[in-house]
Amino acid sequence: MAQVENTPIDRGGGPEQEPSQQQPVLCLHTHERRKMRIKDVITVLEAWAPPSLQEDYDNCGLQLGDPTGEVRSALVCLDCTEAVVAEAAAQGCGLIITHHPVIFKGLKSLVARTYVERTVLLALKHGVAIYAVHTNLDNVLSGVNGEIAERLGLLRTQVLAPRAGQLLKLAVFVPKTHAEALRDALFSAGAGRVGAYDECSFNAEGLGTFRPGEGTDPFVGKRRERHHEAEVRVEVVLPAHLEGRVIAAMRSAHPYEEVAYDRPPG
Repeated sequence: MAQVENTPIDRGGGPEQEPSQQQPVLCLHTHERRKMRIKDVITVLEAWAPPSLQEDYDNCGLQLGDPTGEVRSALVCLDCTEAVVAEAAAQGCGLIITHHPVIFKGLKSLVARTYVERTVLLALKHGVAIYAVHTNLDNVLSGVNGEIAERLGLLRTQVLAPRAGQLLKLAVFVPKTHAEALRDALFSAGAGRVGAYDECSFNAEGLGTFRPGEGTDPFVGKRRERHHEAEVRVEVVLPAHLEGRVIAAMRSAHPYEEVAYDRPPG
């Protein structure tokens, strides 16, 4: 189970302008026996707020730390400052999930001149990872703005400025005998959704040819002989942030060792 602490943080001031002086911080502790990695937490966060939805100027994602590192607790905050890192270290939190990225631009040095450099150095010292979920969280209906709209009692909410290029096409050629299993895998991975409809695809049958070379292990056909196979071109649309998952599902469900697929322009 997880314990949640809501603790105000007293921020120490520096000569430069820093984020808000006080803000509530959540420290989440897990006591489960199964080891959790930072990448496991990231997977959940990015399923909620895909990085592809962040604005061009933003710098969301893992800013500091090893994604394969084990984490037992996480601290959630609005701004990541030195005081927040100190609180995370004191609470035994190996990961800070911050709304505003502490690193927006490239750092040419780490010499403790600014609060950003001091924050990064302190996080490195204590082995605390930092993950930022900013405008991508603003741009999902269940994110920051969605929560504000709900608390205001707004109805029929929608994204006012949808980001372009978030929908991709995928076309894959598969033996007719395995087309249904492949479609099932693609749909389960998140492909084929159009508005309120799901499991959408376009399918065209044809005849595929190939000649397996030396060292191959063909599913059908023989090495060094041209083979003709009744195949289906399966075409689906998918969200850009699910591309990796959909491609992995396609490869796993496809019987061929070399999968012929294409990414037609949207």
